[in-house]
Amino acid sequence: MIIAGVVLLASQTAVSCDEETSAVRLGNAEVATIDEIVEAPGTVTARTAATLTAPAAGTLGELHAEPGQRVRKGDVLAVIDSPDLTRRRDAAREALAQLPSGSPAGIGGISEFTAVRRRTDEQAAKAFEQARESAAAIADPQVRKALLDQVGAAEAGYRTASSASAAALRSVQSGVASLGRAMGSLSAAQRLQAEQAYELADAAVDALTLRAPVDGVVQLGGPAQPASGGSLAGLLAGGQAPAVAGGAVAGVDPAVPEGGYLAAGTPVVTVVDTGRLGLTAEVDETDVLLVGDGIGADIELDAAPGAVFTAKVRSVDLLPTTSARGGVSYQVRLDLGPLEKGSPTPRPGMSAIIRLKVRQAADAITVPASAIVSTGGRESVWTVRAGRYEAVPVRLGVQGEDTVQITSGVNAGERVVIAGADQVTAGAEAP
Repeated sequence: MIIAGVVLLASQTAVSCDEETSAVRLGNAEVATIDEIVEAPGTVTARTAATLTAPAAGTLGELHAEPGQRVRKGDVLAVIDSPDLTRRRDAAREALAQLPSGSPAGIGGISEFTAVRRRTDEQAAKAFEQARESAAAIADPQVRKALLDQVGAAEAGYRTASSASAAALRSVQSGVASLGRAMGSLSAAQRLQAEQAYELADAAVDALTLRAPVDGVVQLGGPAQPASGGSLAGLLAGGQAPAVAGGAVAGVDPAVPEGGYLAAGTPVVTVVDTGRLGLTAEVDETDVLLVGDGIGADIELDAAPGAVFTAKVRSVDLLPTTSARGGVSYQVRLDLGPLEKGSPTPRPGMSAIIRLKVRQAADAITVPASAIVSTGGRESVWTVRAGRYEAVPVRLGVQGEDTVQITSGVNAGERVVIAGADQVTAGAEAP
């Protein structure tokens, strides 16, 4: 833990009573506002970084975005040409068109009815499996969920129709119903299967059109794995998960040109939402209990020395991570405050030093940290009372690097030894 204190408001001016012949220096206890600071390394984060990938093998048919272009949610960024998905949709359309309008033809008995029903179930299972595989390859979580939900709903609907045809068959076998009536139920199941197969294949083709899932700035390709490791999730401020997990955005994979081949899952374009920049701080376990929501922080960026940035704690992770120093630490997530006029705009991934103001005492009695000495196993301050030195036990409050709060033992305005305490003797006359 690195502690730094900042005195924001002083009601009195320190007085130095240094003598040229003595190393003892005197000052005054002051009334001030003091901050206790926990310093931690951190990283600038983006709100969301969504990488869109090819949902199936094919070629990049159209590219509608340029690097650095600002886009809106729903904008078409690219279109993938996938012969496999297109053929599957065309075949499903043809199979639907070829279905007879009435009951299945050529069924002369229960055994043939059973064979046709089994074949219909197998075709349905294959269509659902293909549709689920196509949906699972979609990077956009909302699109992927919508397609998987569509597959699930279609599968449930077909199970109902298949169960109805099975019940009709049992009725025929028990002599309750005619084969013609059962064939009507089977026909309904066949048509439903064919319609669902086409609709699911058509939805998979529609998913080949990649749309921006969020407002943001375009970066072609996807997140590249840096030599130092890390994760794309580490560059996010939280609240929204990335569309695709990957390495930290230290660069991007080479962009695929129009007409270039794409394997399923190949990153095509990344949209980075910088509408709300944040930071993550790596706070040591010895300090994390001091950190709470709403705590303010001052930020220094390696890339912008001298620039002033502020932030506020949004949340503290419950689960620990292993810090860069090998110990246990916790991720603290902050929202970056408004930028001052003329300040550079941070970029996701930039390194930062985050100074968290974990405790503050306003109108506190403070003395320089150098005034605190240990006598008899407890903290004390050498004061000047009635013109002579006296060691006074004190109780400490908020502790900064340069100043310390005194909650009892010393009053504001009292003269105290701030240097050379080892040369002071109790009862000796003070200058």
